Amino acid sequence: MQSAPLRFVRFLLPVLFFLLFSSAPADCQDSSAEGTNFRGDRPELSITVRDTSGETIAAPANVRVYKDGVQTDQGATTRGRAFFILRSTGDYSVTVDASGYKSAQKELSVPVGMKYEVDVYLQGASATENAGVPGRPVLAPKAKEAFNKGLQALSENKLPEAEKYVGEAMRLAPGHPDVLYAQGVLYLRQRNWTQAQTTLEKATELDPNHARAFAALGMALSDQKKYAAAIPPLEKSAQLDPAAWETHWTLGKAYYYNGQYEEALKTSQQALTESKGKAPEIELLLAQSLTAVGRYEDSAEALREFLKKHSDRPEAATARRYLDRLTADGKIKKN
Repeated sequence: MQSAPLRFVRFLLPVLFFLLFSSAPADCQDSSAEGTNFRGDRPELSITVRDTSGETIAAPANVRVYKDGVQTDQGATTRGRAFFILRSTGDYSVTVDASGYKSAQKELSVPVGMKYEVDVYLQGASATENAGVPGRPVLAPKAKEAFNKGLQALSENKLPEAEKYVGEAMRLAPGHPDVLYAQGVLYLRQRNWTQAQTTLEKATELDPNHARAFAALGMALSDQKKYAAAIPPLEKSAQLDPAAWETHWTLGKAYYYNGQYEEALKTSQQALTESKGKAPEIELLLAQSLTAVGRYEDSAEALREFLKKHSDRPEAATARRYLDRLTADGKIKKN
């Protein structure tokens, strides 16, 4: 879905006079009601929906207006046009959905109270595509920039910097699921498990397809040793994003500590395979799961293989302890 920012460059002339007609019941008006609301000094959007040839789309389209990621208005087009009187200036996003067309999004800068003519172009959707699905909330440019910088700081474990940018994103778009996800991850890094859980629960409520938010929620619950509660969101995340080996690893741990050893074994094996050597410590969870299901020799073999390849890693001491315990308990023969 393409976006094309509308930049205010040279014209800064305010509206000098206004036409006052009879009031309409809502700010959004169809084309037959253009000019029937008193705008005052508030900005107005005049949206025209076109196809790729430039022709106005006659079929009704659903138009949604967002400010800082929060929906402020919506309405249907009439003869391809819709009108909105905005509550204030600022950065806005418009999404348009119409049956038989791909959804489109356009970002707008609305610096002064005047009328803005906006064209939105829709591409035809193939028969196999799900047309007409309402667009999810979008981040305005400033909020998106703060959000991206916050994620980058989190990935580099620069928590003070992350707190600054995520806080800015929360101020600009407090109801956006991506921003709530970033805030939840920040709480996780700060070991504030309860706040992380609350924030991530809200993110998943707002976006029930947010795989990363479900995964982070599962981690927040696991960190509180709420393993049974952690399993459903982790399973949901794994369903939404099957290639995320980190989620399978966390899910395997939750299964293990919840006493679901067969599931832990299967999931830890999957995580180890999918990680492609990025996290060899998953082998320790695999060994624990093998022991829990009574496959002691297989567990010992996994531990020996880990020590052979990764004797310099911090987890090597744990692997040796597990192996010694198997021997002391008589589960395996002494070397």
